[in-house]
Amino acid sequence: MSVDSIEKLFVEELKDLYSAETQITKALPKLVKAATSNELRSAFEHHLKETEGHVQRLEQVFEILGESPKGKTCDGMKGVLSEGEEVLHETKEGDVRDVGIISAAQRVEHYEMAGYGSVRSYAERLGQARIAQLLEATLNEEKAADKKLTEIAEKFPMHGRRAA
Repeated sequence: MSVDSIEKLFVEELKDLYSAETQITKALPKLVKAATSNELRSAFEHHLKETEGHVQRLEQVFEILGESPKGKTCDGMKGVLSEGEEVLHETKEGDVRDVGIISAAQRVEHYEMAGYGSVRSYAERLGQARIAQLLEATLNEEKAADKKLTEIAEKFPMHGRRAA
């Protein structure tokens, strides 16, 4: 299918986000298990519940549009999650791994924020106010998750720092 209109682009990007969110629901339990900080583990558990809600919101969006969310794989998220998986294997368990996991998780959040910001704008321009509200709610949760991860990261000690 050739994407030759904003409406088609909108649906394709929504499908991409749906794929990304479903991939994230599979990845987050691994981060919960790998995190050693109770606060980080709790943040990932909370965001897993939110992410399941993001999938449900997207399903609502597709219902409103009369479209199916299936049929697309988000290769970008696949790559971001694959890099995050490397952190689990390449870092020593403890604070270093937790900080590395936070960095990987924030890459995921930023990818999602870019996607949700775009589709929310499309929805607004296409006169889809209800869809724009649903997408804005998810965008706000992604921003809050990113902020929470930053707050947690800033609590970790930076052993072995050298002066510049």
